[in-house]
Amino acid sequence: MSTSHHSKVLILGSGPAGYTAAVYAARANLKPLLVQGMQPGGQLTITTDVENYPGFAEVIQGPWLMEQMQKQAEHVGTEVIFDTIVKVDLSRRPFVATGDSGDTYVGETLIICTGAQARWLGIESELTFRGGGVSACATCDGFFFRGKEVVIVGGGNTAVEEAIYLTNHATKVTLIHRRDTLRAEKIMQERLFKNPKIVPLWNHVVEEIVGETKPHPLVNGVRVRDVKTGATKVIPTDGVFVAIGHTPNTELFKG
Repeated sequence: MSTSHHSKVLILGSGPAGYTAAVYAARANLKPLLVQGMQPGGQLTITTDVENYPGFAEVIQGPWLMEQMQKQAEHVGTEVIFDTIVKVDLSRRPFVATGDSGDTYVGETLIICTGAQARWLGIESELTFRGGGVSACATCDGFFFRGKEVVIVGGGNTAVEEAIYLTNHATKVTLIHRRDTLRAEKIMQERLFKNPKIVPLWNHVVEEIVGETKPHPLVNGVRVRDVKTGATKVIPTDGVFVAIGHTPNTELFKG
């Protein structure tokens, strides 16, 4: 049986932005209602070491930090509900959001903090092997590649952080980047270049992920192209991790 929830302030999303909004709204006695979404805690829940959050001299863990944010929001008066919003009506007030559970959430004010999701390469073979060696989350799936060789695609902070993390499991990590320099913070780059398990492959892009499709999808290599010469080659690998940025979760609000 579906339920209708009413609030002065309705917050969609439970990452740092959502919980920050919740704390301020609750302290203003607005009795906010926060709907967590598909990934409670947001992207920080799949991040291991966090060392750039103010106030902590030591490295902290992403999941722990998000637990503290939720506890603080609830402590000051936020109602937190686990549900995934599938529809939002912005045509009139109060705003109405519908959850996957069938429940509706009505808010006089709506704060959208739905975050982002991993951006994929956009090649057909990527879909074929997703779940069969292709991933966008090293902390989620790195364990499955213990003692194996993997590649990671990207050149920013996420790619470098995940490449370093993967060396805890994999015997070799090839970082494929379309340029000849990284965009990641210098301190992250220094750590990457000092790691003997990581081998950068500059000026290359992934054109195809190759492998077996029967009895089930299983990656065994990637076909890459040199962006300067056009030459292609296949790099043997057991896993492919994509870390090329994120796409905002805003599809619900289009139109």
